Amino acid sequence: MLIHSSGLSKVKDSVTEKIFLGHEPNAELIAILTVYFVQGILGLARLAVSFFLKDELMLSPAQVSAMLGIVALPWMIKPVFGFISDGFPILGYRRRPYLILSGILGTVSWISLATIVHNSWTATIAIALSSLSVAVSDVIVDSLVVERARIESQANAGSLQSLCWGASAIGGLITAYFSGMLLEHFTTRTVFWITALFPLIVSGVAWLIAELPLSQDTKDSNYNNFLNVKHQIGQLRQAVTQKAIWLPTAFLFIWQATPTADSAFFFFTTNELHFQPEFLGRVRLVTSFASLIGVWIFQRFLKTVPFRVIFGWGTFISATLGMTMLLLVTHTNRLLGIDDHWFSLGDNLILTVMGQIAFMPVLVLAARLCPPGVEATLFALLMSVFNLAGMVSYEFGALIMHWLGITEKNFEALWLLVIITNLSTLLPLAFLHWLPAAEEQTQTSTSQLASAKNGEELFLPNVSELMLQKPQSEAVE
Repeated sequence: MLIHSSGLSKVKDSVTEKIFLGHEPNAELIAILTVYFVQGILGLARLAVSFFLKDELMLSPAQVSAMLGIVALPWMIKPVFGFISDGFPILGYRRRPYLILSGILGTVSWISLATIVHNSWTATIAIALSSLSVAVSDVIVDSLVVERARIESQANAGSLQSLCWGASAIGGLITAYFSGMLLEHFTTRTVFWITALFPLIVSGVAWLIAELPLSQDTKDSNYNNFLNVKHQIGQLRQAVTQKAIWLPTAFLFIWQATPTADSAFFFFTTNELHFQPEFLGRVRLVTSFASLIGVWIFQRFLKTVPFRVIFGWGTFISATLGMTMLLLVTHTNRLLGIDDHWFSLGDNLILTVMGQIAFMPVLVLAARLCPPGVEATLFALLMSVFNLAGMVSYEFGALIMHWLGITEKNFEALWLLVIITNLSTLLPLAFLHWLPAAEEQTQTSTSQLASAKNGEELFLPNVSELMLQKPQSEAVE
């Protein structure tokens, strides 16, 4: 019996160390990972939304870009959701009820797309509500991660973020291929019906969050005197007015706001190269798998590398590799004997790995910035800056696309768009010194660990290390 018990203990320890990266797999952690998993699995409808807008509503690339700006609004005002969650609990709870409501809202929005949406305006509203649903749940689960990440040792730095984004990538991995395959056999509206089931999972696991109700005194303060709200505002003001925070955040905004050619490429691959939904699902499968590889590479080899080094080299390599899209746009790959499909798969694999490696430090360092009591608000504020820059990126891309005369049928100047967008990503490297030097990064980690051991309130003003890839729009997922 003792041997059996010892064996089970070893298996549990192995699972904790290898799968959960040293974190105890309790009910709350499972709930957190499930929310991230659902965020990834909602990608099931991503291709369906794109084809729905292009083929059924007959929108142009410029109209699609304009819509992306609108439906991304919830991601730009994430601090509002964090502010509400931190300052206005429901029945004494700051996290659980908001997760439940976000899941219900997501299901309603997808059912609307499956039934009553027949024009661009109603489509915009429905997709925006879906975006709102994911944004709210993202704010809440991010705050839970921040609370846990704050007490991580330096040896485990970034492991929880890696675990969470790994869960999201696995969700995307599972549904990536099916997102295209389903469109080969079913209508887009049927895919929307299927997708409507998943937000309800978020509502279900919300009950697993280990949250104690606030005291009556605290609730009275929140609702009547707003003392807690004032305290949050004071902490936020103290944070955002520090040069060590806003300077690198401005750097990140500049880098993220450089123009993108994503919208034009979707129309190019479907209208010019005639890629079918099933193959585009394979591309999503490859990119989801590549995200996992990127998470693993960062966790295994790069989490102690100075962030200036990761960002500088990552940006340069990504821009260089991005130029290979010229071969596809000009059909030079065919002259080299490389099929369009194989070329697209390989290119997406490499670029996604590089992008995920660049993204991981953002999660680690942004989480360690947030003081207790305003985790959701401040973390959401940082993420909203990134998403606002992403919207600017799409709008810049749309303007350049219009200027070059690129439409759903005319792709003659697409090669020039590729050059412009890739070269523009190198421009912010001139401001790389806005990020902290390696010794500053080490000092930050050491002082934080000391504060944690002494039981002090952790407030790290060094979000200077923040850096981010140019991700695909979160809003339509």
